[in-house]
Amino acid sequence: MINADSLRLTVIGAVMALLVPALATAVTEGESQAIQPAHNYVGNVESLQRGAKYFVNYCLGCHSAKYVRYNRLAEDLGLSEEQLIENLMFTGERPYDAMTNAMPAEDAERWFGVAPPDLSLTARSEGVDYIYSYLKSFYLDDERPTGVNNRVLEASAMPHVLWELQGWQEAIFHEEQAADGGVNREFVRFEPVTQGVLSAEEYDRFVRDIANFLDYVSEPVQLERRNLGVLVILFLLVFLLFAWMLKKEYWKRVQ
Repeated sequence: MINADSLRLTVIGAVMALLVPALATAVTEGESQAIQPAHNYVGNVESLQRGAKYFVNYCLGCHSAKYVRYNRLAEDLGLSEEQLIENLMFTGERPYDAMTNAMPAEDAERWFGVAPPDLSLTARSEGVDYIYSYLKSFYLDDERPTGVNNRVLEASAMPHVLWELQGWQEAIFHEEQAADGGVNREFVRFEPVTQGVLSAEEYDRFVRDIANFLDYVSEPVQLERRNLGVLVILFLLVFLLFAWMLKKEYWKRVQ
């Protein structure tokens, strides 16, 4: 006969058997894509203001963030309507317009082979660390039409639009003969070729601000949601205390 402890251990073992392979796969994929932590904080308004400026100047020409309106952006980032119009509204005519890109889709497909995606939900679908690492991982590759490749997303159609800020770098790979006669390539490191306008630390902060802004864009109410969640948990804890006290009051009369 199976006792409760044996059944509990069996269930735990079954759950671990399902989870461990999935976790191992996630770690392996993360290592192969060289994902680095962004360490961003979506509540940093100054970072969001810088990220909005960088996004408008470097990204909005090709990409859009069509699920966010300019006036909501101004309200959350503490910007006046004059600051909004002067510094951010390059593709909209009215404050309540969405953040659409300036490039026609047919031109984008002709130049890049595919239309640049909308970035409204990229931080939720791929993760902030993915965006941060992607923007740092372009390297020279003569075999690609744009002259560059990317360690995070191999064969990416996007050119390195931030090359002037970061500079050019090349990827160093270790190659060895495989058993099947092919060649295995293992990434070793990036080596700078030319110096950019920004230092490595300044470029890291630049990219982190863009990733932070896209994190905000993916869910503008996430800070409110988290704060509300804390209040709900506190309410449930207080309610649990009263429920426990009421239960004691009822059951103390039961002999």
